[in-house]
This record gives sequence, C-alpha cells and structure tokens, in this order.
Amino acid sequence: MNARELILGRIRAAFGEPPPAPAAVPRDVRSAGAAVDLEVLVRRLTDYRATVHRCTDDEVAQVVDQVLGGRRVVIPPGLPRHWLPATVAATADENHAAEQIDDMDGVVTAAAVAIAETGTIILDAAPDQGRRVISLVPDVHVCVLRADQVVATVPDALARVDPHRPLTWISGPSATSDIELNRVEGVHGPRNLHVVITTYP
Repeated sequence: MNARELILGRIRAAFGEPPPAPAAVPRDVRSAGAAVDLEVLVRRLTDYRATVHRCTDDEVAQVVDQVLGGRRVVIPPGLPRHWLPATVAATADENHAAEQIDDMDGVVTAAAVAIAETGTIILDAAPDQGRRVISLVPDVHVCVLRADQVVATVPDALARVDPHRPLTWISGPSATSDIELNRVEGVHGPRNLHVVITTYP
C-alpha cells in the first residue's frame, strides 16, 4: 500500500459509506409562455447602463443620427437601409479584418430576441445582425429591437433561437471589475450600448 492509498483509505473510513445516489434529479424548470412586460426590459437595460430609445420604425434613423451622426459605422450586409441617416458614413461588413472594424466609430445591428427578465439581447448572426466581431469591436453599438421580439424569460428565448447558430448574449455595455471591484467598461466589447426599441406606426 502506497501513501496515496493509505490517505484515501483513512478518508473513506472517516466519512463512512456514501449515501445512495437519487434515482432521478428533480428539475423544476419553468416552461416558456410567460407574459411579456416591456417595462421590465427597459429597467434592466437601464440598470446595466445601456441607453434605451423608444420610437417607431420610421424614426430609427433619427435616433441613429443622434448617437452616431457624422461618424463612421460598420453595418451587417442585411441591415434595413432606412435605419441609417445620411449623416453617417456606413460601410457594410464584407469579412473586414478586425483592424478595419476597429477604425470604425460604431456599429448598427438588428437583434434576434431580447429577454425582459434578464435584460439580455441575443444576436444570432442573421444578415441584419452580421458577424459577432462587428458587435464586439466598435466602441458604440446601436442595436435595433422590435417590441415583438421581446420575450419574458430565458426559456421563452431558447424556444425562439436556433442553437446551431452562433449566439451572442448581450446584457449591457461591456464591463468587468478587478479584485477591488473597480468597474472598467469596454474591455470585452463596446463601452456604449444604445438599444432602440421600435414599434410600427
């Protein structure tokens, strides 16, 4: 008997026989279908230091102008062009290198779904959302979200997304803290997140 076996034997003797494993693990997971409260999403996003704008679909360009007017932005190739004002210099992403995207002042994307309870927005790399890199590298992210894309809970969101697509989950601007809890924004993504919640007139 070596030292390892001796030590483990003493531990087993001290603890006695292990209890039998349960036949089944109870899982009280909530199902999808909860009622949506848009105000909960707005509160969560504001708590996370995102800026929330509410407007009609026809007014999105005005909001983008307020946030990024006069600046250079990268956009996914399938972004609706009527969301862009004439004041921004928009470049459609065509597999640009990270260095080219880093030269841009901001990005405008759509979204796949948003979760009110957690204040989380999910992008799934659809043509109006683009590659993950364009939503992570620029300093300002303007994300346009239709009110009918908002669900109540995580199970509701999982029922809508395709798990085989590259999903990016966003809860506010990028933020991290050191051991002394000093908050630093912009390390892992944009420092500024603007969420534009739209309804149709």
